[in-house]
Amino acid sequence: MNLRSVLLAGLMLAVTPFSAVAADLPDLGGKQVTVVTENAYPPLQFVDPKTSKPVGWEYDAMNEIAKRLNLKIEYLNTSWDAMIQAVSDNQYQIGMTGITINDERKQKVDFSDPYMRSEQFMLVRSDDNRFSDAKSFAETKDTLVGAQPGTTNFYVAVYNVLDGNEQNPRIKLFETFGATIQALKTGDVDLVLTDSTAGKGYVDASGGALKLVGGPLGAEDFGFIFPKGSDLVAPVNAAIAALKADGTFDALNKKWFLDYKLGQ
Repeated sequence: MNLRSVLLAGLMLAVTPFSAVAADLPDLGGKQVTVVTENAYPPLQFVDPKTSKPVGWEYDAMNEIAKRLNLKIEYLNTSWDAMIQAVSDNQYQIGMTGITINDERKQKVDFSDPYMRSEQFMLVRSDDNRFSDAKSFAETKDTLVGAQPGTTNFYVAVYNVLDGNEQNPRIKLFETFGATIQALKTGDVDLVLTDSTAGKGYVDASGGALKLVGGPLGAEDFGFIFPKGSDLVAPVNAAIAALKADGTFDALNKKWFLDYKLGQ
């Protein structure tokens, strides 16, 4: 993985003309908002192993959005497979967990403007040299890929790595992303696809046990999600534009992608 390309992708989204940002952001009067996450994608959002506190790029960004819009945030957790439906049902007002913006999900929830662009990479054990890219993985017939059903990682595995069969027995399904990582470490699967941000976090935390191989398998834009018709979308978009324009997102990119070392 080329970390510089990750940062440049994020920075491209962070460059917004100052004229595009409203002079004054709306004041939402201390409105109480529940934000749900999975805490499974370092450095976007995760539980710091040293402090046992949830931290990450998305927490910092959401806290800054809340401050500028005068929102009071309560953070809650749920599993990935329940999150989109729960937000759609208005159990939570905002969802954040590196959620890829796509048309299928737009049928259930509204998205913010993109706040980050990421690419899919192959996360494997460091001592596994049987394959070096998607093509050679597909040709190594005794290998397995771990994925969560319904995620971008699952569909990229099906259509960009394997044969397009969503029932392919080489795909082992897990309820959480963390479970796929554990299965990779123990040898129960041989590959996990991950966006570049999470992948770097897991490599850094693995003590040399994991590595990223091959080139990017596709770009994706991340957005926050809201119940359909939410009146929070427009003000959050305005805040995102402001944070891009004034360099706040640049600073968060440096903090979480360059300076932070998981567990250190």
